[in-house]
Amino acid sequence: MKFSPLVDRISGDGSDAWVTHYQAAAARARGEDVIVLSIGDPDLEAPRVVVDRAIERLRAGDLRYTPASGRRPLLEAIAGAHSARSGQAVSAENVVYLAGAQNALFVASMCLAGPGDEVITFDPMYATYPATIEVSGARMIRAATGAGFRPDIGVLESLVSPRTRAIVWTTPSNPSGVIINQDELNTIAEIARRHGLWLVSDEVYAGLAPGGRVPSLAATLPERVVTLGSLSKSHSLPGLRAGWLIGPRELVRHAEALAMCMLFGLPGFIQEAAIAALSVAAEAEQRIRELCNTRRDRMLMGLCGIRGIRPVVPEAGMFMLVDVSDTGLSASEFMRALYERQRVSVMDGAAFGQRTRQFVRICFATEEATIDTACARIRQFCEQEMR
Repeated sequence: MKFSPLVDRISGDGSDAWVTHYQAAAARARGEDVIVLSIGDPDLEAPRVVVDRAIERLRAGDLRYTPASGRRPLLEAIAGAHSARSGQAVSAENVVYLAGAQNALFVASMCLAGPGDEVITFDPMYATYPATIEVSGARMIRAATGAGFRPDIGVLESLVSPRTRAIVWTTPSNPSGVIINQDELNTIAEIARRHGLWLVSDEVYAGLAPGGRVPSLAATLPERVVTLGSLSKSHSLPGLRAGWLIGPRELVRHAEALAMCMLFGLPGFIQEAAIAALSVAAEAEQRIRELCNTRRDRMLMGLCGIRGIRPVVPEAGMFMLVDVSDTGLSASEFMRALYERQRVSVMDGAAFGQRTRQFVRICFATEEATIDTACARIRQFCEQEMR
């Protein structure tokens, strides 16, 4: 039987990189001695107030239909948190609550671009970006980053064409941990003004940046900036699937219509839990920042000096890129062999773009003992490979 061309667009270039991760996750679930460092799932427990509120509302029967864009108290809480972080004055009318930031990016992609259009993003990028951006029929254009994986503004501007509709980025970046600074953002803003472009800032990891905030253009260009966020990383709540899109009211109306088609409202008891989460955001974000900073340093200490690899220190987040080119293996070969021989699962950097084809990505948001064991196994693996 024939399928829509959509099925090809949603497969994405990075889909194969998840195979080893899923194998490792399944093996761990069976009780095997496997270390999974291929996904950002911090070992912190969720804030107790969030869990208690979800249980309370579930037991109270909060299982009826909800508004497609989210309950107003939640939208107001999201708007307040965004205003405090970015300096942009927004209200509930500027917010759509969605099933995680991944869903929010999907909605933004569908509402901002379509067949024949182009959307530029920085390489490296999160592994699902190609499929999620191109699901609309638009073409994703990769802007190679420069030294230290920082945005190369010259490269970016050279890629803008009459078909360009938006520039999308993550800050702090997944996988590099780079935070786009204000000077870089100001130049991007000038490009957007000259060419009439949308700007989509994925700030899922913003709470993990120093002080819990990142430089933003939201207050400077409110008519063209779209901000995505979620509770997954900041509160250690990836399974809650609580995310949002913030932007101009006209865009929000279109996003609401799409959310109605896709979701027809999200669970009320989870929305109440999300309100509770936002009420303790400062404490939750400080807790995850402290954990990630400590574990990053421990991972760095464990990896430094291992022959054949070179770790790159991230500015923020829970991931570290490691250059494995001196081992003589491609990142894909390194990933597969490390799992086969040492039962440590990492991500192939090729899943994130051309710039990271000689890197693997390692998540360090896990127990310290696990980090120590993983580093010991990586050391053993590299010593065997480099003989």
